[in-house]
Amino acid sequence: MTMNSTEGCLASSPPGANLDPAVALFHSLSDAARLAIVQRLASGEARVADLIAELGLAQSTVSAHVACLRDCGLVVGRPEGRQVFYSLTRPELMDLLASAETLLAATGNAVALCPNYGTETTDETRNEEAGR
Repeated sequence: MTMNSTEGCLASSPPGANLDPAVALFHSLSDAARLAIVQRLASGEARVADLIAELGLAQSTVSAHVACLRDCGLVVGRPEGRQVFYSLTRPELMDLLASAETLLAATGNAVALCPNYGTETTDETRNEEAGR
């Protein structure tokens, strides 16, 4: 059986469809540390010690985020002796991130400037906040 381009697509879901799994997926990727771990694992498997050294994060931070990604089914661990090598479970995750990069490029700074979720604060936003 082949799947057409709209089967399983969130955009084609009927109103009231259960979007909880998609919400959980996007939430699992909404943290900068988890996203950095996913991006690093896209280039190959790594141990927690490797992620600590390469990403400059604390051991407890890396371990907690790897556990979260593992619990979400996005990362899997391969034990080897006393070490565990982590890798992405699905290559489709990189397709999702590539699509996100395309969308971000197309929207310019719109997402970064979003008053609810943006990462940048403009002078106008600072002035509005000061006037409240």
